[in-house]
Amino acid sequence: MTAHEGTCHCGAISLQLRDQPTDVSECNCSICRRIAGLWHYCSPDVVTITGEAIGYSHGDRTLTTWHCGVCGCTTHWTAIDPEYRRMGVNLRMFDPALWQGLPRTLVDGASF
Repeated sequence: MTAHEGTCHCGAISLQLRDQPTDVSECNCSICRRIAGLWHYCSPDVVTITGEAIGYSHGDRTLTTWHCGVCGCTTHWTAIDPEYRRMGVNLRMFDPALWQGLPRTLVDGASF
């Protein structure tokens, strides 16, 4: 499998994704609609993140949304519960060729 490389705008945070996205999710919750995240959900085992990210936990405190402290780009989210083996990677940090043609699924997070 080819690894996909992505970064925040300034390059302080790098992401390596060892997975092939087949679709992307757009969530309409109060934070995702503001950051315009385009999410690929996967196991944390297939993602390597380097650099200092700043975490923000909101609402029911089940997730931490991570962003770069320099340029502000939201790079990913992780579950607070270590038993929850799923995370979200913001595909907008990667070359658009990776995600532009993928089908999109609306996640109605505003209703949760």
